[in-house]
Amino acid sequence: MKNIPNILSLLRIVLAPVLLYLAWFGQTNPFIIVLVISLLSDVFDGFFARKLHATSEAGARLDSIGDLATYTILPACVWWLWPEIIKREALYVIIAVSAYFLPLIAGIIKFHQIPSYHTYGAKAAAILMCTAMILMFTTEFSTLFRIAAIFQAVVAVEEIAITIHLSALKSNVKSIWHVSAEPRQT
Repeated sequence: MKNIPNILSLLRIVLAPVLLYLAWFGQTNPFIIVLVISLLSDVFDGFFARKLHATSEAGARLDSIGDLATYTILPACVWWLWPEIIKREALYVIIAVSAYFLPLIAGIIKFHQIPSYHTYGAKAAAILMCTAMILMFTTEFSTLFRIAAIFQAVVAVEEIAITIHLSALKSNVKSIWHVSAEPRQT
């Protein structure tokens, strides 16, 4: 049972090439179904890790790798399937993609590793962004995506602030406020 969270994270890694394949061949409906499964695995891996008392540094890293695999391929997939949406929402796509990658780059520069903070803000942003993307792809309603992109940018600022504040890499950080309340290690 304690392996369920890691299996769900691995599922996301395995589904990334499937999503690429489906998008490349224009399989819109199967793509959306597999994307929803992938995104739900992201929601439930953390839930099960906490409920089963199976949280670990390795699990947090595996979850981050699953996120990286999914979110790295999404812009290309969306471009192949819905280029008109990417063109129309270019500014917000750039904001969302930058907001995802800039904290990763900051963590790599400082710690030589990808951070796995999993802040409350990042969790909320992931749920909001996933909902917004599915809604935008299926109905072309993009207002929620725009809000999600801006919220993701705010989360990115928090994660960069966490990276600046920490002296050593730490996983599963609740927020900048929690990190700031801890005594600083030198």
